Amino acid sequence: MSIGVIGLGYVGLPLANAFAEKYNVVGFDINQNRINSLKKFNDVTQELTPQELGVNVGKSLILTDSLNDICNCNYFIITVPTPINKNNEPDLSLLINATKLVSSVLKNDDIVIFESTVYPGVTEEVCVPILEKGSGLVFNNDFQVGYSPERINPGDKLHTIKKIKKVISGSSKEAETKIYELYSSIIDAGVYIAESIKVAEAAKVIENAQRDLNIAFVNELAQIFYKMGIDTNEVLEAASTKWNFLNFKPGLVGGHCIGIDPYYLSYKAKNLGYEPKIILSGRETNELVPKFIFEVINEIIKKKKIEYETVLILGATFKENCPDIRNSKSFDLFKIFNENGFESKMYDPFAGEEDMKSLYSENYINKLETRFDVIVIAVGHSSFSKINLSKISYKHTIIYDVKSIYPKSKGYLRL
Repeated sequence: MSIGVIGLGYVGLPLANAFAEKYNVVGFDINQNRINSLKKFNDVTQELTPQELGVNVGKSLILTDSLNDICNCNYFIITVPTPINKNNEPDLSLLINATKLVSSVLKNDDIVIFESTVYPGVTEEVCVPILEKGSGLVFNNDFQVGYSPERINPGDKLHTIKKIKKVISGSSKEAETKIYELYSSIIDAGVYIAESIKVAEAAKVIENAQRDLNIAFVNELAQIFYKMGIDTNEVLEAASTKWNFLNFKPGLVGGHCIGIDPYYLSYKAKNLGYEPKIILSGRETNELVPKFIFEVINEIIKKKKIEYETVLILGATFKENCPDIRNSKSFDLFKIFNENGFESKMYDPFAGEEDMKSLYSENYINKLETRFDVIVIAVGHSSFSKINLSKISYKHTIIYDVKSIYPKSKGYLRL
């Protein structure tokens, strides 16, 4: 058995490394810089340590950007990103390109497994025809496919890949059995067999849509309670004393999963003639949180006689203790302040310096050396709670602690 993992990002790399503990694995990525970095045991996503990479890389795990190196694989697992475009519609271009690539090396009896997030139907209606056309083989006769939704939680060192129950599906009973046995061999938490590929696809897309809606609910509560002069966190703490209360926290909702997956489901629903209301309402609520934070701060500024000019946003990634800045709502917050005449600076020790420079240019700072009129703690990095804010603030500085990482006694604004 030889496994080819296509795409070595937050999902593909941990998966490839886990399989490499038992099998021969080829990790493929079109980004040559990524491959070279990983060969030096340096993972910029910080999902794997140099020690963890050093166990398998160059031995049972071969890393490559050459198509020739995956020709002899008989299992192909595609784990490329599936983002949205500027119209909030699914962008399947990376998935389609990866599928075309696999089709060019597909052989009799091979199995292709998709882990990328999609709307129900993509695997069989979009990807399978590409595999047939590129290989000249017949689906479910010469080759088979499966879908197993990724459940990686970036930055989470507790719920790692082996500890998260895996959902799998196959295009035939034979494929289902083989895929079940494959994942069962590395997943300690167990494997669940979905009734069909579409069921597995749908299960993935609603996981994050549900979380998006729950966060949207508390974000709306936060805006209502602010107008009432009530602390949202205290309300949630009181409500959590009931055994079945779901204690979600308010905050900025971005990233490549929660902020994107609901659009995949709503896109498919619209194509079927159904206009989703709750799903898109939750998305709209979460998208408007940066605007609400700005308006609260600006309202306070207007009541003061001091001129406020500089803003520091602490946190550029989409979540705490994670270097991923994709679709981060911190950028939306930064943009709103700049468009309203403020001089904004971004600081985030978790994010890669190259990413920060490319996105924020001269507005990116890597040291906290000056004072600011406004400080927004946008992301709950564990290291931020140790920052002495008195050294970078004035007496008149407005501090907004979005994730409530500081105690209420500090008197900072909280969402």
